[in-house]
Amino acid sequence: MSARALPFGLAFALALPSHAQKPTKDGSDAYFQKGEIHELRLVLAPEAEQALRDAPRTYAPFELWVDGRRFASGGGVKLKGAAGSYRDYDDRPALTVKLDKFDGTTLFHGLEKFHLNNAAQDPSLVCDWLGSQIFRAAGYPAVRVTHARVRLNERDLGLYVLKEGFDKRFLARWFADDDGNLYDGGFCQDLDAALELDSGDGPSDGSDVAAIASACGESDMVKRWSAIEPLVDIPAFVRFMALEELCGHWDGYTMNANNYRLYCERGGKARFLPHGMDQLFGDPLASTLDMPTSLLGGSVMKRPEWRKLYRKELKEHLARVEPKALARKLEPVQDRIQSALESLEGDAAAVQREHYQALVARIDERHRFLVEEVNAPEPKPLVFRTGVAVTIKGWRTHSEVEDARVDSETDDGVDWYIVECGPSGRCIAGFRKGVLLGRGRYKFTTTLRADGIEALVEDGAPSRGAALRISASTAESFLEGSGTRELTYEFEVTEEQRDIDLVLELRATAGRIRLRQDSLKLVKLGTK
Repeated sequence: MSARALPFGLAFALALPSHAQKPTKDGSDAYFQKGEIHELRLVLAPEAEQALRDAPRTYAPFELWVDGRRFASGGGVKLKGAAGSYRDYDDRPALTVKLDKFDGTTLFHGLEKFHLNNAAQDPSLVCDWLGSQIFRAAGYPAVRVTHARVRLNERDLGLYVLKEGFDKRFLARWFADDDGNLYDGGFCQDLDAALELDSGDGPSDGSDVAAIASACGESDMVKRWSAIEPLVDIPAFVRFMALEELCGHWDGYTMNANNYRLYCERGGKARFLPHGMDQLFGDPLASTLDMPTSLLGGSVMKRPEWRKLYRKELKEHLARVEPKALARKLEPVQDRIQSALESLEGDAAAVQREHYQALVARIDERHRFLVEEVNAPEPKPLVFRTGVAVTIKGWRTHSEVEDARVDSETDDGVDWYIVECGPSGRCIAGFRKGVLLGRGRYKFTTTLRADGIEALVEDGAPSRGAALRISASTAESFLEGSGTRELTYEFEVTEEQRDIDLVLELRATAGRIRLRQDSLKLVKLGTK
């Protein structure tokens, strides 16, 4: 009996993904394996430079020089990056290079498209490389990563992370068909958004993605799972989630509906591709058992058989984040990075070394945590007595900007949380905590001190300051100015049980909040 003929719910158990990249003949494998750090100089005419200032997301022509020699013309370059990594052209921008954009024909080590990332959110410079290695070693499609010294005309921008692009060359290395639809997940966009179509000969109206989103919206869970299964490669998606969670990719699709590509192979099922892995292992104690907040992740993990498969994948791939094994892989990369940075002026090498050592320490802590968690029993909903507040502990930080202060401190034996707007004048930051709750109505409360909060207004939306809410919802009341005040947020869980992400957030142009950690409480108001 073929896997296709098996009853729904059994076929996936016999179809675990076993992808491997096809051997290449273009020299690209050798380039990435060797990891030699070249100097890439992008030469732009004055009008091209101005074009990138005026329209940074539009390709401008340039010439590529490699190690001091003219290498290629006819290529295009544009600026890339989202809230955390984007920099203006005259700063230290992240760049996308497409060597055939303006009739160019020369490839760079077999690459037609590649990215030069400024590592604004990864001062260790190795997270993307590490994520790529972990996914690829598990037989999961992921772009290859190395490093390069980058110059824009006469400006020396220093060491960058070089990543191959998601293009047809990449797809051809991993899939039988490279003409399917490749979608860019964009910034914090789930499947119910209008995702950007990068390439493909499939439906041009986004109906392939819309069908998955629609399936995830089916209220009857059995019908939902039956609708999802023909559209998504479930075993591959479960492995994708397990790998994201093992390496702490909190800003990926599983937990944040961010940093991903989606490939809908013609005649096949949708596959997710990892992206933006520059903040791995940030929280060593982040649970792998919390319910995902993404549409598909949450839907898949609610099915017991698929949840069981996910936990099996966690155990099977735990060894891929084993500290000693990763250290052996990282050592030659770190040596090359240090050699390149030592040629730069200033303390770049010392700064990177410090962040690298901190990352290695977090990997070790992460692995020790995971060894216990992968064998832990399934989480159970919090237990409440109606009307009695429960203190919620174990909050994690979150920030959509780089310069906000999100911190904790102890003063006279009391533990406090602090969120403070930084010099940029744009703060979207705070704390989050996932909790598993049973059916009922709840009230989320805290008492905090506000100092000089000036609310942030974006896209004409109502003013916001300090607030409580749950993920994927809008706060109902906000605190501005100064003073001490109680904040509350009420919500209802209509399912038998549901993972809820509680959010304490400051959206402001100035000011700060300070609150006792034991003031964050949850009260069950009753069950309808």
